[in-house]
Amino acid sequence: MTAAHLKQMQLPPDRIDAPRREKILNAPPVAVLLALSMPILFFVQQRLHDGGLSYAFLPSSLVYGDWWPGLFSAMLVHGGWGHVAANAIAALAFGPPVARLFTGTKGPAVFLAFYIVCGLVASIGYAVVHLGSDDAVVGASGAVFGLMGAALRLLGSRPGRLRAITDRRVVTAAAVIMAVNAATGLIGFAPGVEGARIAWEAHAAGFVFGLLAIGPVARLFGQKPS
Repeated sequence: MTAAHLKQMQLPPDRIDAPRREKILNAPPVAVLLALSMPILFFVQQRLHDGGLSYAFLPSSLVYGDWWPGLFSAMLVHGGWGHVAANAIAALAFGPPVARLFTGTKGPAVFLAFYIVCGLVASIGYAVVHLGSDDAVVGASGAVFGLMGAALRLLGSRPGRLRAITDRRVVTAAAVIMAVNAATGLIGFAPGVEGARIAWEAHAAGFVFGLLAIGPVARLFGQKPS
């Protein structure tokens, strides 16, 4: 009989070790706050005199040179509650794996910076395709797709490690996501954005950037592989 068995026999008969409780929402606070900020900002947006249209990004602004702050502020406004809900849920789904990669006091700042840059690249990608267009672009979808691309290389891997871009699972999932994204944009149907053009090119640009950029960003700021 081992020492562990003897120790168990010495326990009082009425003692029962309670099972460890798992958190209902086991997501980093910065990812939760990011998702919550979207409906809060939209609530404020609805009370603006122009409904937030002045915060939108116009692709033609790249030609005229007045692209700031619209390039950034467009991520803060949305086209409706459905649009907000879709982005908030997606941010809560794909943000945590990326947020967990960046630990320490600088972790939340690195995560938010990565998210913002993904959004900026997404808007620029859309503007390059539609250069000169005066159609207003709003929403955080491009930035959220950037988190999706980054998370794709993190899901199922050990902490601190990324799947290679050439990994069969990464390539297959990326191809499916991009096919669905393109089909959704070309058909013109997506929950929460009825009647509006879907900027699927921005989604694609954000996704590809997140998929590629998470590698060097993880090497610079991510936790060491376990």
